[in-house]
Amino acid sequence: MLVLVAPGQGAQTPGFLTPWLELPGVADRLREWSAAIDLDLVHYGTEADAEQIRDTAVAQPLLVAAGLVSARALLDGVREDALGAVAGHSVGELTAAAIGGVLTPEAAMALVRRRGLAMAEAAAVTETGMAAVLGGDPETVTAHLEKLGLTPANINGAGQIVAAGTVEQLAALAEEKPEGVRAVRSLAVAGAFHTHHMAPAVSALEEAVQGVEANDPRVRYVSNRDGHVVADGAEVVRRLVHQVSNPVRWDLCMETFKELGVTALIEVCPGGTLTGLAKRALPGVKTLAVKTPDHLDAARELIAEHGGPARGAEPAGTTAE
Repeated sequence: MLVLVAPGQGAQTPGFLTPWLELPGVADRLREWSAAIDLDLVHYGTEADAEQIRDTAVAQPLLVAAGLVSARALLDGVREDALGAVAGHSVGELTAAAIGGVLTPEAAMALVRRRGLAMAEAAAVTETGMAAVLGGDPETVTAHLEKLGLTPANINGAGQIVAAGTVEQLAALAEEKPEGVRAVRSLAVAGAFHTHHMAPAVSALEEAVQGVEANDPRVRYVSNRDGHVVADGAEVVRRLVHQVSNPVRWDLCMETFKELGVTALIEVCPGGTLTGLAKRALPGVKTLAVKTPDHLDAARELIAEHGGPARGAEPAGTTAE
């Protein structure tokens, strides 16, 4: 059983879209999306430096565009039932929603542009950020974060929890690590995402999704909120809106993959983060990160070997709310 996943903010690196422009039609597609959302995706994906693409309003559309371009190249000619499930981490949920047929690519790009702008605006109110806490007992880490006033914004499994809060709170965390923690690493994001700091962005997204057509997923869609498989398109969109101020439970998503009988996991461009987590949390599952077009052949081989309907029963969390 094959799962296709899409990474979230922080996965971007300078120039990562450059090799994808060599594929037929990609440059034209990116220019069309750029014109529609008033953001030069080609420039930011090929020429901009690390600080420029750290900007939330730039990074989020860039990541969704890269995920959609790479997924289209990968899945061209692949039968629809080859994918057992799709999921995305944070903003990657918009990529997954488009791959799964809930949103059109154009609707996903319009929404992610609004999302990035709204979250950047919310982040500008107070100087905030995020840091990955590596190792340690999850309960001990969570209690320590709460003591410092931080939020466990991403519970990623595989010994990783991402803390979010003000720069002062994050500085205190760096000085006073929880017991058993190996390291605290600052992330390349410009705000405390998935916390109360993002509440204003929820209101903006509620307005943005008015009139957006949401189709029921064509493939199992696993939600960040609770790891449930969501079968109703309108509920997927509702969760996408509220996700910006709620924690990402990637640990529960991986538990659902396990329940579904996952045997292989492919991460679309810019892959690497989620496959790294899967290697530690899903032993025995084959993983592949699609970083450049050079990885497409190996990914197609993995699809041919593992693609097909999920063998496991539907997990208990399946919902059509």
